[in-house]
Amino acid sequence: MAASDCILRRTLRLSRTAPNQRSQVVCRETLYVLDVLRYTRDLGSSVYFPHTIFSNDNLYDVTLSDRDCRLRVTLDPGLNELVERNVLRSGAVLRTATLAPAMTGLADRTEDQSFILVTVEMSAAEGGNVSLDSDSDRDWDSLPWSGSSDVSGPLLANRGLFLPLWNNVDFHGDAWKQSPPLLSGTTGRGGAAAVSRPSVTIKSLREGFLGRKVWARGNILRRLIVRITAKSQLIYFGKADRNSKYPYQMQLEACDRTESVLVVLWNNLCVDWFCVLQPGDIISLSHFRVKHRYRSDNREIEISANSQNLTARLALLPEAALAPANLPPPGHAFSFCSSEELPARPHDAVCDVIGCLTFAGRSERLKKGSQLSEYRWLRLEDGRSARPIWIQLFSTSQPETHRKLHPLMVVVCSRLKVVQTSASFLYLTNTPHTIVQLSGGRRNCVQLPAVQEFFTWLQQQDQKRLLRSALVGGYFVYPPAAVSLATYMRDRAGEPGFLQGPELLQEMKKLCYRERRTFCIQATVTMVTYCRRGEEERCMFWQNPSFPVPSLPSSPAEGPWVTPPQASSSSQRPSKRKLPRHSDTPPKGRPQATVQPQGSNQTALLFEASMEFLESTDAEEEDQDDASRVTCPAPPSFPHIAVETLAVRYSPARKQQQAVAVTMGGSLTSAAVFACDDYYTLRLKVLSDDTCIFATFLPHSPLLPRSGSHGNTWASILSHGGFSSGGPPPTPGDLIGTAKQLANQRLACCLDVCHLGGDSSEVVLSRAFPLI
Repeated sequence: MAASDCILRRTLRLSRTAPNQRSQVVCRETLYVLDVLRYTRDLGSSVYFPHTIFSNDNLYDVTLSDRDCRLRVTLDPGLNELVERNVLRSGAVLRTATLAPAMTGLADRTEDQSFILVTVEMSAAEGGNVSLDSDSDRDWDSLPWSGSSDVSGPLLANRGLFLPLWNNVDFHGDAWKQSPPLLSGTTGRGGAAAVSRPSVTIKSLREGFLGRKVWARGNILRRLIVRITAKSQLIYFGKADRNSKYPYQMQLEACDRTESVLVVLWNNLCVDWFCVLQPGDIISLSHFRVKHRYRSDNREIEISANSQNLTARLALLPEAALAPANLPPPGHAFSFCSSEELPARPHDAVCDVIGCLTFAGRSERLKKGSQLSEYRWLRLEDGRSARPIWIQLFSTSQPETHRKLHPLMVVVCSRLKVVQTSASFLYLTNTPHTIVQLSGGRRNCVQLPAVQEFFTWLQQQDQKRLLRSALVGGYFVYPPAAVSLATYMRDRAGEPGFLQGPELLQEMKKLCYRERRTFCIQATVTMVTYCRRGEEERCMFWQNPSFPVPSLPSSPAEGPWVTPPQASSSSQRPSKRKLPRHSDTPPKGRPQATVQPQGSNQTALLFEASMEFLESTDAEEEDQDDASRVTCPAPPSFPHIAVETLAVRYSPARKQQQAVAVTMGGSLTSAAVFACDDYYTLRLKVLSDDTCIFATFLPHSPLLPRSGSHGNTWASILSHGGFSSGGPPPTPGDLIGTAKQLANQRLACCLDVCHLGGDSSEVVLSRAFPLI
């Protein structure tokens, strides 16, 4: 039972001002978010929120706790942005929560248990977030519910299940069956062990339906026995203008000894069977309908199995239950393609691959229409060539499998599609029937020659070499952008062109959590900073003395990577008064670099390497503007790199934590060992206005494909996105010392922006092309 002084119970009692009347109440005590659940609104949602203009179809139920009891409430749609930017999340700490009573017409709950969270303040205490798993003195799941809030489904919509928080493809929750349901009168996993022969075939169904036979045009009660050859991802079709309780569909490609056919399962049949059925399984199906196949010619049919109006009967059969003459032929034959053979495959060709995973990228999202599609990049090695296999893996309705992906495991991906880009780069991506199998999983391909050859190569590899190349997370975009402005803009056909500063800020504010987009601006570089993560106070930097150093924005809406327009630089120029020359005050034309006296030996060496560029002749100094002799006695203010931006070295001892950390909602810790922890930050001033953008530049990222051979000047490094492959890279001191080449240079800058949650956005400069 909840404590008698339970904060939530006391607050909810205040809402009952009179019998059958409730009013809005405010809870000013600390509340903790235990869970956030998503679903789509339905036809009745506008009644619950009569004054709301919906920006999308999503509604969220939030479970709150005061540490004594729990309460589930619905988030007002006006606060949806807090979830979509990963601010209001599991573990968040809230204060001053305003709860309003909600009416409901749903039969399984009463008026007293429905509340809407109207306004809330995110607490800064404890970092605004607590670890629910580490709170060992509290069993959150055992806390009693305040009222009767423990309802199984969404509070304010006629939906039977919740959706995953970040995509519409995966399933979510415990309602999805993991074992086959039994038909009445049957026993065992086979469900119909006595059945030994079908009573109808795919061929006879097709001929009867197309021939308009009466028996084939209505409900088919006969038994069809088929083998599943392919299984699609889960399809969710819930819309705000429909009240379907289980708006799901799954598609199975199946065959018997006569033909093949598409079998479509609808509604809660998907809940019962999606996790159970796998390619290669044999099923018995009856009580279904035959239809013309959607979006195909009139000679194609599909089988439609529903859970209502005609309740389909489905059973999983063991092969021993069938006579050999009735056994469907084997399922999908693997078509493995090696890294050596892939370049010869045409665009859109479908193939299977096997390899050792050496890079597991972080989960990100791309907007396709109104939907955000979750994906991650994988790098496989199979020993057949020096070229790795790159896979852009979108969700496959295998959420647990995706969360387990970590380097040095064997991965089999079936039914992938080849993507050949205009720049001759190649990668693989999903088809609707893509399935991922991991080490130790169920695989029926181990005896194939291609698989045996791969394992022979793998057994001969030096595990230390593989471990050194194994990386997790970090900024990564593939294929790399073109190295000329004309080619780059041609490849971006249909994308927005150059943005002005305010336009860029507006577009960045629209990004949802882990959503990635690329923007283009015309800018000039006003500062270049080199430092190591965690040692930013010991940086080396150059700045154009014509531009003052703006302070970082204090407004969370602007974010740490953007400074608002400043006043005219001419009005802020210091007076031309000679200042005393100190040993640490470089004259104009010299890169301004600082290092703390107590710096590490490594930092001191980097500083010494750049000292040759801090010298100039007396004649040069006399010709320079006296005002430029003003210098910062300390490093300039610039945003520190996000921990998610740098790739992490794979640690077998922490494989589970690392695998979860780079998924949606996960986070790496600062204790991670980074593959490369030094980076450059460029301050870009948009040419059209005074907006300044701080962008990370990673010319030596271990994830970047090797760029072509070039002169390693700033112009060539920025246009190629990295150092030349034809020789050793320049030292940081060399680059800082020659950064004055960028002064007043007009550049077309390509920015990769990814929202990292809250008010944090990752801004990476991928390319910068000189404008003539």
